[in-house]
Amino acid sequence: MVIDARALVHAGGKLDVSTADLVSELKGLRKGRGLFAVQLEKNVGPALRAAFGISGESGAAELRRTLSERLLPLIDSLPGDLRISLLAAFGLTEQARHPFYIDRVKWAASTLKRDARTVRRRIDDGIARLAELAVDGTAPDRPASHPSPHWHTEVLRVALTLEQPVPEVFEFRRVVADADDLTELDLALTLTAAGAPGRPMPDSDLQVDVFYGGSLVSRQMQSSDRVGLSLRLPSPLRKGERHDIALRFRARFHHPHYVCVPRHPCDLFDLHVRFPQPPPAWVGRLERVFQDDVRDASARGTPIEADGVGEIHEQFRHLTPGFAYGVRWQESVADATDT
Repeated sequence: MVIDARALVHAGGKLDVSTADLVSELKGLRKGRGLFAVQLEKNVGPALRAAFGISGESGAAELRRTLSERLLPLIDSLPGDLRISLLAAFGLTEQARHPFYIDRVKWAASTLKRDARTVRRRIDDGIARLAELAVDGTAPDRPASHPSPHWHTEVLRVALTLEQPVPEVFEFRRVVADADDLTELDLALTLTAAGAPGRPMPDSDLQVDVFYGGSLVSRQMQSSDRVGLSLRLPSPLRKGERHDIALRFRARFHHPHYVCVPRHPCDLFDLHVRFPQPPPAWVGRLERVFQDDVRDASARGTPIEADGVGEIHEQFRHLTPGFAYGVRWQESVADATDT
C-alpha cells in the first residue's frame, strides 16, 4: 500500500498523525545501527511514512535518503546539544556511525562533555521536538549550500587517471573562509582503497603530495577507507577570503568507484576520470548517496558513457556534507548484468 501524506493533512496544514505515535517510531529508529540498519524498512512505521511522505514501496537505500533529507533540516533547527545528540542517535554523523546505540550515546557524551544519562535525556527531548515540528508542518527548508562555521569549498576540480600502475588523483580546490583567522583546513578523502572491509588502510597504501597552497601537518584514519588530513595555510585567512590549494593522491583501488564525501559544504565538484583501454562496460553517476551504500551493488546510479578516449566528465553542484558524490563502474558486461 502506498501512503500519500497529502491526504493526511488537515485544512489547518497539520498532519493527521499522532505526535505520540511519531515519537514512538522515532525512538525505534535509533535502535541498532540507526538509519543504517540492514532491514531499515522494518523500523519505519505508518507514522513516519505519513509524516515524511514515504512510499510503501521504498527500499532501504531510498528510505535512508528520504529520512535523512527530512530529518536533517529539523535537527539543524534545534539547539546545539540536542542536534549533536540526535545526529549520534540516528547515526547521521560519520564520527558516530557505530553499530550499537550505546556506543553512539557514548560518543555524544564525550563530545558534549556530559554523562550518558544526560545525553539520553537530550535525545528523548530532541525526538519529542522533532515529532512536534513534523506534525505541525513547520519543518525549515534545508539550504542547498550553507556556510560552515569555518570554511567551505567554492570549487573542487579532480582529475583521476586509472591508466597508471598506481591510480593518481589530482585535486585543485578553492576554499572560502567563513570565519576570521582560519589557519588550517580539515580535509578528507574516501578512496575505498586497499584493506579488508572494516580494517584501517595502511599509510603506505595512500600517498599524498602537496603541490601548492599549504603544508600537510597531520593525517588520521576516520574510518576504514576515509583519511582525514590537516593542511596548514601559508597565512591566516579573513572571513570571505579565498585560497587555492593543489594536492596529488596515489592509491590502489580495490573497489570500482571513486566518490567525494565532503565534510564541509561544496558549491561545485568537477570530476574527470580517464579509464584504461578498453573502458569499462558500464559506468554510473552517484549523487547524494550514503557512503555506506556506495559498495552496495544495487546503488548503480545513473548510467553514463565514456568518450572515444575512455574519459568521463561529471559535475555536481551544492554537495551536502556527509553524502557521497562520484562514479562507479563495472569492468565486464557480465559484471554489469549481475548488479
